[in-house]
Amino acid sequence: MRARLARRHACAIPVRLTAGVLVQPLSLDNPQDFIRDHTEVLAPPLVPEIKLHLATETVDIWEQTEEALGEMGLPPPFWAFAWAGGQALARYCLDNPDIVKGKRVLDFAAGGAVSGIAAKLAGAETVIASELDPFAIEACRANAALNGVELAMELGDVVGRFDDWDVIIAGDVFYEDEPARHIGGWLEEHARRGTTVLIGDPGRSFLPSGRLNKLAEYTVPVTRDLEDREIRQAKVWSFKAT
Repeated sequence: MRARLARRHACAIPVRLTAGVLVQPLSLDNPQDFIRDHTEVLAPPLVPEIKLHLATETVDIWEQTEEALGEMGLPPPFWAFAWAGGQALARYCLDNPDIVKGKRVLDFAAGGAVSGIAAKLAGAETVIASELDPFAIEACRANAALNGVELAMELGDVVGRFDDWDVIIAGDVFYEDEPARHIGGWLEEHARRGTTVLIGDPGRSFLPSGRLNKLAEYTVPVTRDLEDREIRQAKVWSFKAT
């Protein structure tokens, strides 16, 4: 489902419908207000310690808004859902704080930053939430405030960069072939250079599992409308030593 959404150039942000009519017009002028108005503050099931602004709308409603949103040219609203891979990473960071404590952490393709917030709560010195979507950056900022933590924000493509990150956490990024190969190669090179790379994934099609070691596995309740099931087995992985 996530891969199908990613291919929908028009689907950008969930909005509320009543009898097929938009209740509130979309606006980029006040993204924080928009996020608050179109989400609820909820705790993801695997990490009840964390609160997030999460959408309760279904994919069917997203699809009904496709024509209205197409002109905005924004990515799908991945930031509005606590995906299973991100929840697994968050749980792992909270349960294994020494992995991130005192470290400089990159939350790659952060979405709503559930993993980055967990890393910060677990004692990371700095967490940088990176995203291509400006609305996701705003969601990261709003979610960080909900949890009383500070995250640094990085809007833009960081793939190919080798900054002084001690740890990179990446949840649910292997759902399309070409980007998965590009991202996977970059993450693996980071691991080869000594960066701790943690991947959270619930079995996406293009996960390079043959090059990974499983560190943990979690049963994550998910939304059937998004995942076509109600439970996902999400794993946390690291790259094998080379």
